[in-house]
Amino acid sequence: MNRELREFRRLERLCLEQAALSTMDLARTGLLKVADDCRVAAEAIEAQSPPRGAFAGAVQALKLALTATRVASWH
Repeated sequence: MNRELREFRRLERLCLEQAALSTMDLARTGLLKVADDCRVAAEAIEAQSPPRGAFAGAVQALKLALTATRVASWH
């Protein structure tokens, strides 16, 4: 699972970098959507993994709360 998480994060970073370099709007939009999908998948993997301690659990809960707030503000 850790390997999948790293791969999704790597793909997210790669898509964001390529979107920044893209000169075509359609390509940039597509890359940004893929990067967002990779971020969502990585966050889902992180949410499934058990927290390593009380502090890690609090950080994970904060991340999920901030993500929910960010998604709600988008719609």
